[in-house]
Amino acid sequence: MAAPAFDFRITHTDGGARRGVMITAHGSVDTPAFMPVGTQGAVKGVTNRDLEGVGAQILLSNTYHLFLRPGDDLIARRGGLHQFIGWSRPILTDSGGYQVFSLASRCTVDEQGARFQSHLDGSAHLLSPEKAVDIQAQLGSDIAMALDECLGHPADIHTARTSMERTLRWATRGRERLLTLRAGGIHDVIVTNLEQAQFGIVQGSIYPELREESARRTATIGFEAYAIGGLSVGEPADVMYDVVSRTTSFLPEGRPRYLMGTGTPADLVESVARGVDLFDCVLPTRNARNGQLFTSQGRINIKNACYAEDDRPPDPECRCYTCRSCSRAYLRHLFMAKEMNAATLNTLHNLNFYLDTLRGIRDAIVFGRFESFRLAFHQRLSRQPYDS
Repeated sequence: MAAPAFDFRITHTDGGARRGVMITAHGSVDTPAFMPVGTQGAVKGVTNRDLEGVGAQILLSNTYHLFLRPGDDLIARRGGLHQFIGWSRPILTDSGGYQVFSLASRCTVDEQGARFQSHLDGSAHLLSPEKAVDIQAQLGSDIAMALDECLGHPADIHTARTSMERTLRWATRGRERLLTLRAGGIHDVIVTNLEQAQFGIVQGSIYPELREESARRTATIGFEAYAIGGLSVGEPADVMYDVVSRTTSFLPEGRPRYLMGTGTPADLVESVARGVDLFDCVLPTRNARNGQLFTSQGRINIKNACYAEDDRPPDPECRCYTCRSCSRAYLRHLFMAKEMNAATLNTLHNLNFYLDTLRGIRDAIVFGRFESFRLAFHQRLSRQPYDS
């Protein structure tokens, strides 16, 4: 397994915001970037052609789910995840740490790793730091995440420190495993991407001193880049922003910074202001399937009766396929009739809104207008009522 063809160049800065290019084995990604979530190798409701059409440059898939079904061994025999799902652009795979957190009733955590029962058939498994590396090597993603322990909110400082220390020990084990794979020292793992990079994850709950310590110590392990985990788990938004700001200041300047699992469009704008380069979140796709659309005029719930005879597009300022082709009345009809393409059309719009917001952010950074963009973004949305 070769060293990764991974690089990151910052091309422009504006305050704390950074515009850059991340290079991977399957192409480049303009940052700040949003990754649509294709947990099981597919973004629900849309095809890869649709994703390319709205400008997605990188997808996220999940180690836990693909390990259980169809199995990383099967995917490796098919040539790796890119070939298996027909996506030629970059892919990041989460390690499964968040799924362990979200399925806590089926899981116990100890020094070896996370012992859990499959949500599919109840079978018992151990997801260790080494196993997470092996699975992702077989999947062949461009970016593999180290296994971490994710805590909910609130957590007392003793619990948070214990969890942070365990995540650091797991990070060291996971990094050592990947370096052994690269050296060819493990023969029962099919490595399907010889240039896979690995990101370490900073934990520490909401405690600034723990976040600083975790960031400094994770950086010394020597990952290709770094992520901020354990947020968007119930803490107030202002607390999350403060943690992000304090954490990024202790991460290497020339490496990408990934805020995991966050969030609303406002969260993206605020986190870019604090030096974050990569995002993922299920919000645009999950909310689309539930009939909620993100627009430049605020969120709308298309199932509401007020849209039954509304001939306007979902967002008059949007040029996505849905807004060019469909009225609110038609989208409401599809949703109420439980037509499958209701989810598709809504998802296309929401993903376009998120990706277009990031395009606007990147342009604003290049021209030194990010703070004006940020202010206008918040002022515009604050004037719009939330459509519940």
